[in-house]
Amino acid sequence: MNKFKILTINPGSTSTKFAIYDGQEAELEINLKHDTTQLKKFNRTIEEFEFRKEAILTALHQKEVEFESIDAISARGGLLKPITGGTYIVNQQMLADLKTGIYGEHASNLGALIAQEIAEEFDIPAYIVDPVVVDEFEEVARVSGHPKFERKSIFHALNQKAMARKASTDLGVDYQDLNLIVAHLGGGISIGAHKQGRVVDANNALDGEGPFTPARSGTLPAGDLMRLSFSGDYSLSEVYKMIVGQGGLTAYCGTADAKEIEEKIKGGDQEAGFYYRAMAYQVAKWIGAVGTVLKGEIDAIVITGGIAYSKIFTEMIIERIGFMAPVKIYPGENELKALAQGALRVLNGREEPKIYN
Repeated sequence: MNKFKILTINPGSTSTKFAIYDGQEAELEINLKHDTTQLKKFNRTIEEFEFRKEAILTALHQKEVEFESIDAISARGGLLKPITGGTYIVNQQMLADLKTGIYGEHASNLGALIAQEIAEEFDIPAYIVDPVVVDEFEEVARVSGHPKFERKSIFHALNQKAMARKASTDLGVDYQDLNLIVAHLGGGISIGAHKQGRVVDANNALDGEGPFTPARSGTLPAGDLMRLSFSGDYSLSEVYKMIVGQGGLTAYCGTADAKEIEEKIKGGDQEAGFYYRAMAYQVAKWIGAVGTVLKGEIDAIVITGGIAYSKIFTEMIIERIGFMAPVKIYPGENELKALAQGALRVLNGREEPKIYN
């Protein structure tokens, strides 16, 4: 297998992470944290393009990176039309959709745009890998309960797919031949049913489905939410912030930091302990629900994401779901490596690149 050098780019809401990979090994990793006062001067995400691109180039020049040695650029995919999982060539249709923000605005939209501009200068390919809009749902999974609402596939596709592949390697079985449940535990929490290489169901981790998280409310009682929304006491934006950003542990305990919660628990804060257990309870319950999608035929359950570093939290989950299948824990988000791996599968001829249209 040939070794290729890959520049990976992952723009987040207040940071830009990027790395140089030589094969699957990181030679350089940088996390640029952006001052929120700098970002506030931009009215739209697309306006941050030059600012973010120059920040990346400046940091790479300071590290004396030789751009001529880079074989490809692989970026986090943004909000695009629903697509199947895989590695996609950055093309003009993709760039146009990201520039207009027709499917929504998010910092991840900038990944392909920055990648393409740098790639053109050095005549190398640019890719995106498993964006959050990966949609491989079975049709029955789209049904919500009312025809005016359809369940959408929005989840941590990049890390979920990468960790599912890691589990398949550890199990010695092809990803396409396994049934897995993958739970990504971070600021948002997504739980996906991976059926022979396709994520056939997952909770909408963006805005209001699944277990509550450090900052999101998850599924709320619909009637109570409706009555609160029409009470006249809250605006639409205030209600949305209750669901996304100021829900979950933030609402219950005043912080979204799991480490801080655990420190409170160690200090004897019983209320913090109760809500931490409640979050683990809900995660376990959703894993159980996803098990029914796979009809109980589960080869392994994978727990990943930042909170997977917490032995306390993962043990609370495992004591409820351990009977279902073997549990594998891969802490962290691993997104930069997943981006490199996606490009490498194409460059090594193991996977055909996909076309966005």
